[in-house]
Amino acid sequence: MITYVFIVLAVFLLLASFFTVKQQSAAVIERFGKYSSTRQSGLQLKIPVIDRVAGRLNLRIQQLDVIIETKTKDNVFVKMKVSVQFKVIQEKVYEAFYKLEYPHDQITSYVFDVVRAEVPKLKLDDVFERKDDIAVAVKRELNEAMTTYGYDIINTLITDIDPDIQVKNAMNRINAADREKTAAEYEAEAGRIRIVAKAKAEAESKRLQGQGIADQRREIARGLVESVDVLNKVGINSQEASALIVVTQHYDTLQAIGADANSNLILLPNSPQAGSEMLNNMVASFTASNQVGEAMKKANSTKRVPKANSKDEFGTTEENE
Repeated sequence: MITYVFIVLAVFLLLASFFTVKQQSAAVIERFGKYSSTRQSGLQLKIPVIDRVAGRLNLRIQQLDVIIETKTKDNVFVKMKVSVQFKVIQEKVYEAFYKLEYPHDQITSYVFDVVRAEVPKLKLDDVFERKDDIAVAVKRELNEAMTTYGYDIINTLITDIDPDIQVKNAMNRINAADREKTAAEYEAEAGRIRIVAKAKAEAESKRLQGQGIADQRREIARGLVESVDVLNKVGINSQEASALIVVTQHYDTLQAIGADANSNLILLPNSPQAGSEMLNNMVASFTASNQVGEAMKKANSTKRVPKANSKDEFGTTEENE
């Protein structure tokens, strides 16, 4: 019976001598309450009853999210979420296990201290623009403090900046007003471009229209000259030729008016004599104008221009005729 007891005890002690450590983990061994060694991953051996596994540490990268409420330089309260990525330094498992009892609380305290020292120096807009600078400051401060305790700060990220709801609404209104202002400026510029383009098009249209009318009148005048020359060659004088041309154009106009069924134009007077009378009036006006011009030329040529007076050597004035 005693033999069985010793056998069971021996098996128990043998089994208690072996233990395993998971990958990316470390086990701290104490002997009679005092630190003995650090064991890495794999199958490990310890002295039963004398040695014990005091604790295990995770060597993988861990993340701690810290939410902080602080005030900016322009007196705006914001909530910031800082994500700290850290891990236990494999060569400093002793420091990480024995020097810090609550490492998460220690890291959180440093994050609070750095953020509340940096953010009050910046305005709200600068906090959004320089969040990476704040993250670098947090990482630098944490590295200086936590390396002593066996922790390595891999990275710090500011993942969220949340101002008060009223401040966000005000910022949205400012942004909307700014975009509306920009849209109004673009619309005004587009309207100006349309007006300028329309004015240029109208000017070009009027220029081309005037050029067309001038060309038309030039061709009409050339045609009239040719018509008068042809009529003169068959023994019709210039006055009779002009009267014939006026009558012909009169009937051409009447024909053009009658060809349009929707025309409501009334030509008064519409007799051929009216065209002849207009021609006679024009000829009389041209003749009178020519006579007046000839009379003015003769008057100017007969008018004498007085010459300047000159003085002789005795100071007397002589008039030059």
